[in-house]
Amino acid sequence: QVQLVESGGGLVQAGDSLRLSCAAASGRTFSTYAVGWFRQASGKEREFIAAINNAGDNSAYGDSVKGRFTISRDNVENTVYLQMNSLKPEDTAHYFCAATEVWGPMVTDYNGMAYWGKGTLVTVSS
Repeated sequence: QVQLVESGGGLVQAGDSLRLSCAAASGRTFSTYAVGWFRQASGKEREFIAAINNAGDNSAYGDSVKGRFTISRDNVENTVYLQMNSLKPEDTAHYFCAATEVWGPMVTDYNGMAYWGKGTLVTVSS
């Protein structure tokens, strides 16, 4: 089991950049988990954004953020990052990180993730 804490959200303007962090607060060694980012805008379903395997050498992205967002991890610091560039108003949402023990297609489905943080809010103004 692992406890996840997101940070880095805030209010930015369209075109700005923001970096989110997902830290492992406690639990098993963070490097044993694949970690993903999801977001949920008001009135919409939770959407897959990006995921990275435990070693950090394999990643996947949702179509809406490809080319703009980059996921990375530092297993020494027990942290996964989401670098978000060229932000758009439609990126406004609560962003959640999640973890699972197994890397595979299921990391793009929020039902495939076992552990969740409480989220951080990103608001992009036009």
